[in-house]
Amino acid sequence: MPKLPDGSEKGLRGHLSDERGIRERVGMAPPAGQILRDTPYKRIAVEEAWTFPALVKAQREYLASGEMDDPALKMAGMFAAMPALQEMLQDLDELRLSHMDEYGIDRQLLLLTAPGVQVVRPGEGTPLAREANDIAADACRRHPDRFSACAAFDPRDVAGSVREIERAMNYLGLAGAVLNSHFQGHYLDEPDYWPILEALEANDAALYIHPTAPFDAPQYAQRGFTGALGGFPHDVWLHAMGLIFSGAFDRFPKLRLILGHLGECMPLHLYRFDWMQSNADNVPGLRGGQPPVKLKHPVSHYFQNNIWITTSGVGWEPAIKFCMDVMGADRVLYAMDYPYQQSSDEVAAYDRLGISDADKKLLMEDNAKRVFRLK
Repeated sequence: MPKLPDGSEKGLRGHLSDERGIRERVGMAPPAGQILRDTPYKRIAVEEAWTFPALVKAQREYLASGEMDDPALKMAGMFAAMPALQEMLQDLDELRLSHMDEYGIDRQLLLLTAPGVQVVRPGEGTPLAREANDIAADACRRHPDRFSACAAFDPRDVAGSVREIERAMNYLGLAGAVLNSHFQGHYLDEPDYWPILEALEANDAALYIHPTAPFDAPQYAQRGFTGALGGFPHDVWLHAMGLIFSGAFDRFPKLRLILGHLGECMPLHLYRFDWMQSNADNVPGLRGGQPPVKLKHPVSHYFQNNIWITTSGVGWEPAIKFCMDVMGADRVLYAMDYPYQQSSDEVAAYDRLGISDADKKLLMEDNAKRVFRLK
């Protein structure tokens, strides 16, 4: 394991996630035993990050130019300055496969890491998305039993995004699409971007919305909450709820949306979302003066029909079981969040989950196959 930029011997995986100590302090799942090597299910991890040199270079140059003040772009610069992280993100061969073998992961679903092609100069995003998707498809061809991938696209270029989604699904054979939440303060619930949603549905492409740093929200940075402690989940919450209340799922009823980190905690609030639905349902003037949108269903309906969640970063039995209970065992998928969060304790905790064998197979393998149409 390469050292961190500060020379720490701890290594990136330990630096990012000291799971064992956390679990012992707060009484969560006990320190794990050995990972089971002979299970009746495959472990398919569906939020596994990667990147490539041309994108990192484009992000760094955009940041250095001072043309855009975007916390997500600053985050890209921070990641680019971490050699150990970049080595793991950019490797789609032996290093990554060795880590998968170490943790007993049979297959990764590759997602272009945040902030992706959305935070480069205008005009550069779609060509970089094409390059990313070609690289990912090639990795899947080289390792057909180990990798699947979601397609990148730059939503600022609507027509280019539609063409790239069609190409990725029908020519490259990718498994869905990934968007790193907002794109310089914009979201897919805005009507200008609905041709992208139409293309996703028409091409049977599940959309994974992955977090990024919130746009124009300095209060997060002032408190150290830009990332997973606040900014990441809150931005995805805004994006997902925006899609629901825009009527997107009524217009595109076969659209599949996947949210990580146990749905960014949204399943916990389904009761309250339904109760308070009238705050935004059928209200005129929203989204810059748009006509009112009246939803056909309660908010919870969309979580039980159009939305799936993954366990990335939350290997905690009570929370996983709660989400399976309120959304259904067929709507929760396993994810690790490689390379940002890795832990043998976490993997072994999934092996020991107190759920039925059938539900465990759904969680670890079958749901991913169905949602992302994996062969």
